[in-house]
Amino acid sequence: FPGQPGFNKDPDATPALEARHIAATCGGVRVHSLYIPNGRDITDPHFEYKLEFLERLRQHIIATLDDDPEATFMMGGDFNIAPTDGDVWSMAAFAGKTHVTPPERAAFYALEQAGMKEVTRQFTPNQWTYWDYKAGRFFKDEGMRIDFQLASPALAAKASAGFIDIEERQGKGASDHAPVIVDYEV
Repeated sequence: FPGQPGFNKDPDATPALEARHIAATCGGVRVHSLYIPNGRDITDPHFEYKLEFLERLRQHIIATLDDDPEATFMMGGDFNIAPTDGDVWSMAAFAGKTHVTPPERAAFYALEQAGMKEVTRQFTPNQWTYWDYKAGRFFKDEGMRIDFQLASPALAAKASAGFIDIEERQGKGASDHAPVIVDYEV
């Protein structure tokens, strides 16, 4: 997206644009697939990159809605943020780690304040979208909700159903994330 920042471990080197965003227009709806930077650790430069990425994404949303307040688009994928304490299986397990810090959560809510609406939670309350492979977290139901679909106001009004495909996560060789599905009546 315009203004998407890059990253380089070496602060003196030119930041490289990472493959974190792709978009296509399907049936008149602009669909953005996102993989928000993980942040790695709150002391890692990747954490600041994550916050910068989210800020630039917020600016892109504002510009898009300023150009066309009736635009129908959604942004979905791995946001690498658990917006509330209830979005992780144990806040004690995440103390001092990424995904749950106040700056990350503020950046997530800033996307909503820019005009987007998180549409998945209304159809999938209290469900995880991610389980770490370590320690059998999936089978212990020790997960996180870090995957979302955020829709523009015009598209959010057309969200009619949704689910998290837990069956897909159970398969052999499956991702550690479960697909988040939302139906829109467009």
